[in-house]
Amino acid sequence: MELNERQKKIIEITKENGPITGEQIAEKLNLTRATLRPDLAILTMSGFLEARPRVGYFYTGKTQSQLLTDKVKKMTVKSYQSIPVVVEESASAYDAICTMFLEDVGTLFVVNKDGVLIGALSRKDLLRASLGNQDLSAIPISVIMSRMPNITYCHSHDLIIDVAKLLIERQIDGMPVVKETDKGLEVTGRLTKTNVTRAFVELAEGQFD
Repeated sequence: MELNERQKKIIEITKENGPITGEQIAEKLNLTRATLRPDLAILTMSGFLEARPRVGYFYTGKTQSQLLTDKVKKMTVKSYQSIPVVVEESASAYDAICTMFLEDVGTLFVVNKDGVLIGALSRKDLLRASLGNQDLSAIPISVIMSRMPNITYCHSHDLIIDVAKLLIERQIDGMPVVKETDKGLEVTGRLTKTNVTRAFVELAEGQFD
């Protein structure tokens, strides 16, 4: 985030005089406490300053790079995951192609009759099945999909940065977000390269909590 001149002055005053109260900062800047309230809130939420009741504000000593790193380490899958697109293992390759086209996704997650994750189907899998003069409506996706335990997945509480590393390492476009049940892994979402990109764009623009 880009600090304005007043916010930079507040940081300098706090660095030199902290702990210092909001009233004392306002006095040094010849402003009212109410005028400073938004700036103090931004600096505190961003991590430049820390506020302690009945003590005042003090400078945390963290640079913008360190604060950015702190934010990245707090970003979880839950905040950025998308709705998953699943198909049952009994579906045909033709059904899968139609679903992938209509839902505009690059990967389908395959579940059994109990809704448990058993595999994944990519564009490459379907393209491979389409070669030749095969009847796609007669080819079950269970024959062409990648199967568990060879599916990379994540949980909603996982960190975005860790999942991003997995996407790069495994050279995949996305993975299912799952939760563990008595029957197996239930798909609750999906996390793709697009989701990760959006997360870091929002971070760069300062649109984070």
